[in-house]
Amino acid sequence: MVLIESSESEDEILIKDEPKTSSSSSPQHETMAPTDSKQVDGDDSDGFETASEREISDEEDDKETDDVTNQEPHQSDKSEKKEEEQIELIREGEANEGSNQMKLRLNEEEAMAEANEAKVEGNKLFVNGLYEEALLKYVLALELVQEFPESIELRSICHLNRGVCFLKLGKNEETIKECTKALELNPTYTKALVRRAEAHEKLEHFEDALTDLKKILELDPSNDQARKGIRRLEPLAAEKREKMKEEAITKLKEMGNSILGRFGMSVDNFKAVKDPNTGSYSLSFQN
Repeated sequence: MVLIESSESEDEILIKDEPKTSSSSSPQHETMAPTDSKQVDGDDSDGFETASEREISDEEDDKETDDVTNQEPHQSDKSEKKEEEQIELIREGEANEGSNQMKLRLNEEEAMAEANEAKVEGNKLFVNGLYEEALLKYVLALELVQEFPESIELRSICHLNRGVCFLKLGKNEETIKECTKALELNPTYTKALVRRAEAHEKLEHFEDALTDLKKILELDPSNDQARKGIRRLEPLAAEKREKMKEEAITKLKEMGNSILGRFGMSVDNFKAVKDPNTGSYSLSFQN
């Protein structure tokens, strides 16, 4: 007969052969209950149960377990199922996000390609002297890529090209605006500085033109065109400053006569004397 002996661990059992009883054992011993507390042939079986009893006990335990399982899923099964659902949702979200990013990249690439094509068409129109038509092509290019950070260089070029078109059309103020936009995108864009300086000179903004030309020399000390422009514009700027001073003095005289006339006086009673060192003026009263 096989006996099942409990080990130190509840999850483990040990199986050993029960010592065989001698053939001379009495019938009483054979009919005795396996878990009886009496000693059988010197073998103390107290605390042990036979394999048949263990099987019955296991069947009952299995039945109870089956009943509980049939009534309600185990909590760990619920948790695993919930985790699987969450993982699946995350994977779906990542897949959708990746798909959206791919679409955005494709849309951006297509827009950049169309904008470059519009710019090239604008350049062709400019070469043929069709400045108004070229302006529209540059506008189209700008509208296509205005929201893309990667389009900074393209947009600065289109703004400069628009500025050149306006320069050809004699719209110098518009040229200054477009070149300024190009420089906001690319502060070291020397071509934009050259065109803006040219527009400033045409409008007799000599001081502003000098500022742009000096900036060009800072960026490119070997730029002879900028250096020649500075030499040419400096006397013009100085002449304009003197002219503006004279105009200011004339306006002040007119204003002074309107006020001093009430007291029988005029600005002729005051003489403006120029300081040769500073170039400033001082007034002295004369009778």
